[in-house]
Amino acid sequence: MHKRAKGAIKGIVQGVGFRPFVYQLAQRYKLSGYVSNTPFGVDLEVEGEEENVEQFVRAVVSDPPPLAQIASVEWREIPPRQETGFEIRKSQVGPERSTLISPDVCICQDCLSELLDPHDRRYRYPFINCTNCGPRYTIIQDIPYDRATTTMKKFRMCPACQQEYDNPLNRRFHAQPNACWDCGPRVFLHDAEANPVPTPDPIKETIALLEKGYILAIKGLGGFHLAVDASNHRAVVRLRRRKHREEKPLAIMVKDLETARTIAHLNEAEAEVLASHQRPIVLLKKRRFHGLSPQVAPKNQYFGIMLPYTPLHYLLMEGNYRALVMTSGNMTEEPITIDNNHAFRYLKGIADFFLVHNRDIYLRSDDSVVRIVDGTPRQIRRSRGYVPVPVFLSQDISPLVPTLAVGAELKNTICLTKENRAFLSQHIGDMENLETFQFFQLTIKHLRRILEIQPQVIAHDLHPDYLSTKFAVKQTELPTIGVQHHHAHIVSCMAEHGLVEPVIGLAMDGTGLGDDAHIWGCEFMLSDLTSYKRVAHLDYLPLPGGDMAAKYPWRMALAYLYKAFGENLFEIPIPFVQRLDQAEAKLVLKMAQRAVNSPLTSSCGRLFDAVASLIGLRDRIAFEGQAAIELEMCQQGSDEIIYPTSIRRERDVWILETSQLIKAIVEDIIRGIPRGRISHRFHNTLVRLFVEMTLEIHRETGITTVVLSGGSFQNVTLLTSLTRALRDQGFSVYSHCLVPTNDGGLALGQAICAALKLAGKKGKFQG
Repeated sequence: MHKRAKGAIKGIVQGVGFRPFVYQLAQRYKLSGYVSNTPFGVDLEVEGEEENVEQFVRAVVSDPPPLAQIASVEWREIPPRQETGFEIRKSQVGPERSTLISPDVCICQDCLSELLDPHDRRYRYPFINCTNCGPRYTIIQDIPYDRATTTMKKFRMCPACQQEYDNPLNRRFHAQPNACWDCGPRVFLHDAEANPVPTPDPIKETIALLEKGYILAIKGLGGFHLAVDASNHRAVVRLRRRKHREEKPLAIMVKDLETARTIAHLNEAEAEVLASHQRPIVLLKKRRFHGLSPQVAPKNQYFGIMLPYTPLHYLLMEGNYRALVMTSGNMTEEPITIDNNHAFRYLKGIADFFLVHNRDIYLRSDDSVVRIVDGTPRQIRRSRGYVPVPVFLSQDISPLVPTLAVGAELKNTICLTKENRAFLSQHIGDMENLETFQFFQLTIKHLRRILEIQPQVIAHDLHPDYLSTKFAVKQTELPTIGVQHHHAHIVSCMAEHGLVEPVIGLAMDGTGLGDDAHIWGCEFMLSDLTSYKRVAHLDYLPLPGGDMAAKYPWRMALAYLYKAFGENLFEIPIPFVQRLDQAEAKLVLKMAQRAVNSPLTSSCGRLFDAVASLIGLRDRIAFEGQAAIELEMCQQGSDEIIYPTSIRRERDVWILETSQLIKAIVEDIIRGIPRGRISHRFHNTLVRLFVEMTLEIHRETGITTVVLSGGSFQNVTLLTSLTRALRDQGFSVYSHCLVPTNDGGLALGQAICAALKLAGKKGKFQG
């Protein structure tokens, strides 16, 4: 029996070899018809024997190309046309678009084999790619995803490349970045003054320079890296000094998994993520004798390691070094550099030489960072390789009103929603300078265009001084909805897991403006997707000097000591007090007592800072979260000692008291207990305190679902121990995997909350 079926496929189905896959499948089952890219995905019609058509329909879904992600498939039977042959039709253009764009992905094994084959015409060509690999998001300017709408449009394909591009049976059929030595981009070497360096092989010359200890600025897929031999201590120190990056760990690249295993401990789950086509930086426990400069990741038990992901990287890793530092090509706190001339100007004084190329990067994209916790990959920075793959939302949440969420101040990302999809942007960075703000604006404009989303509302943080908030309230195009910082954290995690019923939300981080104008950061909330009720929090303490207290943890330690001991704190016989500049300390205390630039805070992050300073780890930080990171990493021992704490009721809110905890820590310091054991006991205490508080809330509400979110849950001890302890008490516990638990995932929660509010969905805890 003859049959014709019409299909509409949505998802990541453009630029990933989907049409040639369909073409070859139609040939296999002797079907006629066509396939075409559309503004919505892929349309196709097939005609032939009924059994063959049905086998084809099943195979499309069961065995798609490696990079394809099918979101939905719709089929309907239509009258046969009795035609012969199957064709790939030209892409359709329409007024409305909803196709999904593939992220940038690492070189595939087929291209890698050709790259290293002396008999292949692309031997050692640093821009080799096919439909299964290469640049996507960073070069696309518009959709449909065709060469004319990418930064490759200026490179006219040679006859050989054009033939591959036009052949449906070729691996490079409609591979938009397709190129070779004869027609494609090239690499060039320049010195520190931007003068071309005459050399027949810029890559081999770059390798030689790296081996000699020079700092190279290398243009990659989503921006520039600054590279040095990670074993060359002097070179690493010189890079840190020039970049003004005092202690923050530097990412490294190694040739392969075998090399990674000689530098760090690597389990099966970590190896799988490290070698995935996304190729993120993965945080791995250092080996004791790793052979790299101690300045790669000082006072840190982990390396951030990645494998090569472009052909250029594979060629560079042929050098005589075990690992290369590959850190973002920027000055600290500024966006990663993507333009050659900009790099020559702004990285001058850091780089000794520049390895550049003439394929433009349209939109920068930093390396993603992932950590495996309990066998599950957790996003720390979601960027290259993952963006713009959407978070697919449950049917209970979608379809959503199109919404733009502009995130927070630190680790900013933005989010756009459309129907059942939430598109979280690549990492934008800390919104503390004009360059980052301009990148933020460009990202919004670009994603709105390529995703064809016209938002009806803008969601923003409540903090009026955030640049993202100012952007939202200043524009007059759309209405705005403010979403409380910690509620957005909880909703982000709920959306990721498809939760719609009320939950007990634990939002733990460093800073977020509360609805009482204080700085929140250790919050227990009854929460649904549009509303919340704050039911418990850490006791308020002054934040002496505002942001200065986050940069100088001794200030928070002083505030906690004063809360516990009053004016007698200066008589406590511990090293912390002895190293204080008493005149400065008394001035800071006076400022806190008089509420001069000392807002009240319930921050979990600042409690970690205070304890880190008290036990002598860190009085000043060089990067965000450093004190808390070192506090977790210094843990020793396995005792189950719990420091005393208390919970008191104040009106309708529970207050978690810490003065007894601080006094007990001081007693341990006086007794000479090692700081590693004090840290371990502190973590034990917080877990027990948080479980007790959650149980109390459960007794009042009956809710058994708990959501954990906020930057403090990047602390693996806190996350895993609390999750285990709560599950032992019968709770269902959810935490982040797909998006960061830090502020990098916040925009997702903002978007969901605002979209549902605009649609008129009131929450159970609505004021």
